[in-house]
Amino acid sequence: MDEQRGRGAGRAGPRQAPGLADRRHDRRTRRGPSPWRGPGAWHGPGGWRAGDLDPGDRHGPRWPWRSTLLVTVFVLVGSAFAAHGQHGQRVAPDIWSQLLLLASGLLLLWRHRHPVAVVSGTVAVVLAYLALGYPYGPVLLTVAVACFSAVVRGHRRAAWTAMGALWAGHLLLTHLLYRWLPPAGDTAASWNQEFVVAAWAVAVVALSELGRVRREQWARERAEQAQAARRRADEERLRIARELHDVLAHSISVINVQAGVGLALLDSDPEQARTALTTIKDTSKEALGEVRQVLDTLRAPGAAPRAPAPGLGGLPELVEQAAAAGLEVTVEGEVPDLPPGADLAAFRIVQEALTNVVRHSGSRHAHVHIEHERAERAGTERERTERERTDHESTDHESTDHERTDHRRTDRERAQRGDARLRLRIDDDGPATGAEAGGSGNGLAGMRERAAALDGTIEAGPRPDGGFRVLAVLPLDAEEDR
Repeated sequence: MDEQRGRGAGRAGPRQAPGLADRRHDRRTRRGPSPWRGPGAWHGPGGWRAGDLDPGDRHGPRWPWRSTLLVTVFVLVGSAFAAHGQHGQRVAPDIWSQLLLLASGLLLLWRHRHPVAVVSGTVAVVLAYLALGYPYGPVLLTVAVACFSAVVRGHRRAAWTAMGALWAGHLLLTHLLYRWLPPAGDTAASWNQEFVVAAWAVAVVALSELGRVRREQWARERAEQAQAARRRADEERLRIARELHDVLAHSISVINVQAGVGLALLDSDPEQARTALTTIKDTSKEALGEVRQVLDTLRAPGAAPRAPAPGLGGLPELVEQAAAAGLEVTVEGEVPDLPPGADLAAFRIVQEALTNVVRHSGSRHAHVHIEHERAERAGTERERTERERTDHESTDHESTDHERTDHRRTDRERAQRGDARLRLRIDDDGPATGAEAGGSGNGLAGMRERAAALDGTIEAGPRPDGGFRVLAVLPLDAEEDR
């Protein structure tokens, strides 16, 4: 028992060390990592938050000790040189003048944390320095720096008030109180000097306001850039989701049908079952390749795809896959040369429409009509488009009346401009095999998103004579311009 307690104590020893280290770390944290840090988190004006600060400094904004040291040294040295030029006119510098100059400079160390107090304090110190008769010089620079810091952080009225107080105090010192203040025998200052001081104060405020405006513009630009980056990321996620949905929905639908055929014919017709399994193998291999291509874009953004994007040139292979799933597809029209974006969108729309026929329709026949409307034919085709749309709108559409009105107006404007368009019409004879006729909603939403990205339209719904129709109109000139 004693040995067990001894071993237990030996094991407990090392576990106490981290706790002791944690307590020491807590004491260091309470003391603060540096004498330059202020207590607690800082919440400044103008919407500043702790999250806006440097990630490595959550206790407040950084202390501007470098710039403060530079300004303080410049004020001390510059005032010494200024005193030589005003010898006999102002009181000679002494220890009190040095202390006032040092105080006006060191106050700037708190200008990021307490800008109002700093600008008021520097004005008070400078007025005391001038009231004691010490030489004019770069001491006014500390007021300018404090005013700029207060304005750019949103304390505009406090900065304006401080600058007005500086001018009023100087006016009071040089025109009323000079009789009782050093140096002895001093006379009132000229009004030209007061105009110079007033102009200097206005210039400081104006430059501070300019800095504030520029800072706000930079902040807006950064926010807009961040918003644009988020929007591009969202669009990329939607694009990848559409690609994965189109690839997987079509391939899995074919695999599902072929798997059912293989199971049904496994005993009665092994050769046909073998054909179904071969189709499953080929379809799954193709789907894996397309999924791998989509995932490669995530691993290496901006890298060129290893394989070309699918387009209407792959329509014969799509027809063969549909035939393997038991759907006979007839294609009417010639495939034109299309821009890459329009070509991919057209292929995915046809693929999704045929997938919906396989999954949701009792028909074993589908018809794909491709028509490339050139600019010179746009005016003639407009009337036929309106007639087809009028017939189509007599049925129960998934889109609202407002959306259909916008689509008609958009197509009419394009037709008047004479833009080239690609028209795709996919029909089946029906009937629907379930409540989700025409698709579950995700596929139709993806088709609409693809068309909208090209400034095109998609209409999908039951036909008046039975069956289901998907009508896509994709402008080509808009894609080329992009």
